[in-house]
Amino acid sequence: MLEFLLSIDPVAFKIGPLEVRWYGLAYLAGILLGLNYAKWIIRNYKEKNKLSISTNNIDEIFIWVVLGIIFGAKIGYLIFYNPSSLIQNPLNIFAIWQGGMSFHGGASGVILAITFYSLAKKISLLQLGDIICSVVPIGLFFGRVANYINSELWGKVTTVSWGVIFPNAGNLARHPSQLYEAILEGLVIFILLFVMIKKNLLYYNGFISGSFLFLYGLFRIFVENFREPDMHIGYIYNFITIGMILSFPFMIAGMCLMFYALKINGKN
Repeated sequence: MLEFLLSIDPVAFKIGPLEVRWYGLAYLAGILLGLNYAKWIIRNYKEKNKLSISTNNIDEIFIWVVLGIIFGAKIGYLIFYNPSSLIQNPLNIFAIWQGGMSFHGGASGVILAITFYSLAKKISLLQLGDIICSVVPIGLFFGRVANYINSELWGKVTTVSWGVIFPNAGNLARHPSQLYEAILEGLVIFILLFVMIKKNLLYYNGFISGSFLFLYGLFRIFVENFREPDMHIGYIYNFITIGMILSFPFMIAGMCLMFYALKINGKN
C-alpha cells in the first residue's frame, strides 16, 4: 500500500502569501516542453516530409493554443459535467481558479484555435494539427500526475497491491487511475507518435493527428473502467460513463482521419 504518497502537498512552494501549486507547474511544464518539442520536430523533419509549417508558426500559434486549452477545457467541463453552473452564471467560464477542466473541451478549443490560425495564415490545417497532436501527450502526462498529487479524479476501490488511499476518498485503497492515464495517454502515446515521426509518417498529412485521436479515445475508454465516475453524474447506463461517451467520437474521427491521410496523401 502506497500510503506514504498521502503526504504529497498540492502546494509546491510559497512566496510570501503566494502559493505555487503543482497543478500550475504541470501546465507550465507541458506547454513549454511541448513548444520546444514542436520546434524540434519541424527543424528535423520539415524537408523529409515536405512540411509548410515553420518554427515561426509555432511561436505565433502558441498563445492561441494556450487560450484554446484553458477556455476550451473550462467551457467543456461546464457543458459536459456541470451544465447547471453554466446556466446559473455563464460568467463561470472565466472562473479558471475554481478548477474543473475537461480534456475533451480543451481538445475542442485547440482544434478551433488551429483551424482559425491555419485559415488566417493560409497554411495546412492537417500539417499543423499533426505537429500539435505530437506534443499533446507531454501535457497529458504532466496534467495527470498533477491530478494524482491533488488527490482528484481517483479510481475505484481495489485490493491490488499498488492501491492508494487518497485523503479525500475515504479509508479504502483505490486504483491510481490518474497514473494509468499518465502512462497510457501521456508516455505510451508520446512514444508511439515519436516512432511514427521517425518513420516519416508526417508526410501523410493528418495521419499523426488521426493516430492521436484514436489512441487517446481507446486508452481513455479503457482507463474509465478503473476510474470512479463523477459523483454528481455517476454512470450514464450500466458501466458507461460520460468519459467513454465523449471519447468514442475521438476514436471514430481518428480512424477516418488516418484512412483519409493514407488514401489522399498516398497519391501525391
